[in-house]
Amino acid sequence: MAKRGLVWFKNDLRLHDNEALTRAQEECNGLLFCYCIEKSDYEKLQLGFQRVDVIRFKFMQQSVLNLKKNLEALGAHLIVGDVSAVVTLPELIEEYGITDVYAEKEYATYELELIDRVAKALPDTRFHFFWGKTLYHEEDLPFEISKIPLTSKAYRIPVGNQAEPRKTFSRPAELNSVAKIKTKDFPSYKLYGFDKKEFESAKPFVEGGETAALERLEYYTFKSELLTGYRWSRNKSDGLDYSSKFSPYLALGCISPREIYQKIKDYEAKVKKNQSTWWLVFELVWRDYFTFKAMRFGRSIFLTKGYKNKNIDWENDPLKFAKWCQGNTGIPFIDAHMRQLNQTGYMSNRGRVNCASYLVHDLKIDWTWGASYFESKLIDYDVTSNWMNWHMQAFEIWYTNPVHQSNKYKAQDFIRHWVPELLEKNNIEVLIPWAFDIPAYAKPIEVYKKWGRAIGLIQKLTV
Repeated sequence: MAKRGLVWFKNDLRLHDNEALTRAQEECNGLLFCYCIEKSDYEKLQLGFQRVDVIRFKFMQQSVLNLKKNLEALGAHLIVGDVSAVVTLPELIEEYGITDVYAEKEYATYELELIDRVAKALPDTRFHFFWGKTLYHEEDLPFEISKIPLTSKAYRIPVGNQAEPRKTFSRPAELNSVAKIKTKDFPSYKLYGFDKKEFESAKPFVEGGETAALERLEYYTFKSELLTGYRWSRNKSDGLDYSSKFSPYLALGCISPREIYQKIKDYEAKVKKNQSTWWLVFELVWRDYFTFKAMRFGRSIFLTKGYKNKNIDWENDPLKFAKWCQGNTGIPFIDAHMRQLNQTGYMSNRGRVNCASYLVHDLKIDWTWGASYFESKLIDYDVTSNWMNWHMQAFEIWYTNPVHQSNKYKAQDFIRHWVPELLEKNNIEVLIPWAFDIPAYAKPIEVYKKWGRAIGLIQKLTV
């Protein structure tokens, strides 16, 4: 019997290097293409904010609409479900006589449970899942998932010696699309609890979609050759060019890690091979490691005790947490990064480390509160990268002093940009405003004695 397939796009919003799409095109004589919004993702948490906020919604919308445009260029159409895949997929399968569903394989608890519910609702439908999340294929690792090492070095060296990233799948030149597909406009933001003002004012840090992702890859490598200096610029906090900005596109699968890897290898052959090119590949490998390690430990990575089952006495002051969320702690380096996150859906790695350390070690607030807030806001939210990084900050990484860091990385201009209350202040006042009379800016929740040496060094600066 001839197959009629449905390609279920999730966090693989691209046509290039998409094995599910490639196999569906090879095996089916008629194809339907679908993306499903899960309305439950936009419900409010007990912490007082939505699990997915408006900036993430808008970045997703941009990415899905770009996928739709790219499919239409090949004569196909994209159907966007507005409630849940559990509702939309059974409707489409019955209406169009779908026999087989093709999709990227999932790995985290919430996503696996969704697939299980969809599969149970469609007992007579054949499902085909393909691994596409990581640089290295899960089947090529020299470890079983249950034995993924506990340290990155113990993972990285054997993988580098014994495995190779697989070749990418080509972008399809044509698609066997089912004719006369009924499509609708993209679902309204109002369905997900957003009003017109907040939706229109939401401005993601970068534009979503496969087209923008591939343009960014070309720009950061061959067009600008910024990749050559990545190793030395990556710890900055503001602007587009200090780091690759691939993470938002990786998060929604607008670009594949293997596509990035191949571009880096081409760059090394034609332009420059140095610590920077090695480091960017290292970041992709680190992303892999968090994915596979999280698969080993499952649901425990979302619990306050973590997979190490550690008890910490948290104070969990809701007022302090609210000030941290809003960027009103009175600590400029923290506030600037949190305001950047709230307004753009993005924050540098340097900011994430400092904001997490401050919340966990200074304010003594449950790390899962911070991880949930980042999940709500980040346009590059990746379930395992986010939760495993927060887990490390709570249980494994040393303390980060935000006063010292703001001075070390010369953050005055960055702070002035995001904390306008300090716009006209000099280089010392911007870093330690509590030492001066600046009524327009929030007083610190607390100035800790352990910051004394860093404060003293700043006070010796020349304005």
